[in-house]
Amino acid sequence: MSIEIITADITQLNVDAIVNAANPALLGGGGVDGAIHRAAGPELLHACRALPQVAPGVRCPTGEARVTPGFLLSARYVIHTVGPVWHGGLRGEPALLASCYEQSMILALEHGIDSVAFPAISCGVYGYPPELAAPVALRSVGASMPAGASMQVLICCFGDAMASIWRAALNDAG
Repeated sequence: MSIEIITADITQLNVDAIVNAANPALLGGGGVDGAIHRAAGPELLHACRALPQVAPGVRCPTGEARVTPGFLLSARYVIHTVGPVWHGGLRGEPALLASCYEQSMILALEHGIDSVAFPAISCGVYGYPPELAAPVALRSVGASMPAGASMQVLICCFGDAMASIWRAALNDAG
């Protein structure tokens, strides 16, 4: 397995799957979620609506993941995961964030995905400090890969400042 930190528009990547930092309803939103829905086309919203609700208005609880086709994206799949909102780290945020990456990797492996791109889950409007999120994410991705697996994992950051934080965490982990 290789992990690479890049600065790019995740919707433009030529990978098997991209991960969507979604909200629990899975009906689109702002940030990366809105960008993915716009790029994938209206079929993505229809596919998300078809996923069963596990509670009123909730198709994907925080820390879990769901998969849909990628529709108009280059990626064959979109893996939707709901990261935790940052409340200071005392409401289980690290475990929930780790679960987002772990559950996404499980779906990637189940669908035979060879390359997957993650955004910096919860590091936007959900307020998770990227300096704290990056080590959790990188450990979780690494721990989720079976020995000998050869999946390419990209951490796709929208800006250079965010990418620098993630590269530092990857260097510290290495």
